[in-house]
Amino acid sequence: MEFYEAYADYKSMMNFTEGVIRHAAREALGKETFTYQGRELDLSKPFHRLTIVQAVMKHCPQYTEAQLNDEAWLREELTKRKVDIPKMAGLGGLQLMFFEETAEAQLWEPTFIVDYPAEVSPLARRSDKNPEIAERFELFIVGREIANGFSELNDPEDQAERFLAQVAAKEAGDEEAMYYDADFIHALEFGLPPTGGCGIGIDRLIMLVTDSPAIRDVILFPQMRSID
Repeated sequence: MEFYEAYADYKSMMNFTEGVIRHAAREALGKETFTYQGRELDLSKPFHRLTIVQAVMKHCPQYTEAQLNDEAWLREELTKRKVDIPKMAGLGGLQLMFFEETAEAQLWEPTFIVDYPAEVSPLARRSDKNPEIAERFELFIVGREIANGFSELNDPEDQAERFLAQVAAKEAGDEEAMYYDADFIHALEFGLPPTGGCGIGIDRLIMLVTDSPAIRDVILFPQMRSID
């Protein structure tokens, strides 16, 4: 489920998304605190908001801020964990991979991970304070990504440069990198107001409110579910 708002940004999208998730629980269950897979989940409290580094340090306190900002250290640790590191991965990409390996699964309470590295956020607007990060968030609940949103990038020249960087990353072996989208660039050249956008994984949200352990239990037309 995707939604957009003109003259909004990623912060207002976070506020709206938090409200949607909480409202869905009230409508489905009549309450904001319930049990998911035998463990309490409380949606009534304000959702946490952490950067990638802050999340790792909170849930894996054995790591220091200095280590998490050391590109060589991150490469070594990820290699030890047998993670396939794209050749063009920079510090931000390495931090994201390390977060996914260590802290992501521990985000049981609703948590917005904010200020993603611009290098892994090709459609998000860069921060005015720090061009190395993007105005982007992902929402995690019970260790799963539930939503992804950002301030939309509306500068066609910047977007074209980001796409070219993605093409180079894909050619270097990054399977998750995007292709160059000429039609999208052409559309941006006609103009796009400042805009916030977000996508919520509706299947994963339904998993929460129905206490379902697997996504195949909630999708409407599953191809992998047993016919018994």
